[in-house]
Amino acid sequence: MALPPLSVRGIRVPALCYGTAWKEDATEALVAAALAAGFRAIDTANQRKHYYEAGVGKAIARAVRDGLRRDELFVQTKFTFLDGQDARLPYDRDAPIGDQVVQSFRSSLEHLGLDVLDSLVLHGPSQRDVLGAADHEAWTAMESLAEQGRVALLGISNVTARQLTELVELAHVPPAFVQNRCYANRGWDAEVRKLCHAHDIVYQGFSLLTANRAVVSGKQVTAIAAFRTDPEIPNSGSASLFTIVRGGR
Repeated sequence: MALPPLSVRGIRVPALCYGTAWKEDATEALVAAALAAGFRAIDTANQRKHYYEAGVGKAIARAVRDGLRRDELFVQTKFTFLDGQDARLPYDRDAPIGDQVVQSFRSSLEHLGLDVLDSLVLHGPSQRDVLGAADHEAWTAMESLAEQGRVALLGISNVTARQLTELVELAHVPPAFVQNRCYANRGWDAEVRKLCHAHDIVYQGFSLLTANRAVVSGKQVTAIAAFRTDPEIPNSGSASLFTIVRGGR
């Protein structure tokens, strides 16, 4: 299914991104297969608890050896606070937050075999309802990396509408992406998506299909799947649900 790329702050971003969480030792093979199948955007995180970032790097290196150009690929990773990590930390646990961001970023470059990143995402705020001092410090360090030309775009994940509003107000380099779970039973994250639209932020929905199995298999979506005639879009509930949320007909 070919979808046109997005233009995000003047940067070409593929419309579909291959996620790499929970793939462990299969990460390299699965990312290599995704690249071979046509994916050109890869999402990962420097959080060994749930991601194997170095495996992503090995798959990228293999694809580049086979002829893939770096400028064809969009690579996004994340900085994860200490509470979201296990013992395999990519930074000094006692360092200030800003230093941890830089250490994690350098580690990501090493894992991925890259000189610059296309997108760096704050992997969830440090607090549940509002932004805290740690979030401000982390974002300031991320902004510094962007201003140095070491990363093109910044984003935040697992964020509430209130937190996103705060971030937009305080940010010197505004977020280009929000990456959130998107649930039918929570109104498709409508409030956050509305804010994203108002501030020219791209909404990256994850768990869109696996978290909405009842909708995917429901009568409305399966009827749309049966009705569709576009040969480039599979007649499946999953493809139809993705198209609906993305804004297609």
